[in-house]
Amino acid sequence: QVQLVESGGDLVQPGGSLRLSCAASGSIFSINVMGWYRQAPGKQRELVAQIISGGNTHYADSVKGRFTISRDNAKNTVYLQMNSLKPEDTAVYYCHAQIMTYSIRTMRGYWGQGTQVTVSS
Repeated sequence: QVQLVESGGDLVQPGGSLRLSCAASGSIFSINVMGWYRQAPGKQRELVAQIISGGNTHYADSVKGRFTISRDNAKNTVYLQMNSLKPEDTAVYYCHAQIMTYSIRTMRGYWGQGTQVTVSS
């Protein structure tokens, strides 16, 4: 059994910063890609940022230069540092990871429960 638990969502003013965390736990053999998605009301879920095990990163154009994704492989944790936040960043942010467990030796995708980020004055 694998769990992804996010934290760090909050209400913040435009121009402010937040740091999201997502910790994976369970019978984890290895983790490949870890990433953050977001879903605003009435919109489809979209990719925000991804980081692979070797450290390469990918960002959505809308967050480049403002958001930074990082990971701590020893802690099975991924972070999203969000700076210069805008009202359009308001959404539920979901963590996603491709994980291989000891019992199932193939990569599978897992989702966290989501954390709300609201950017408003």
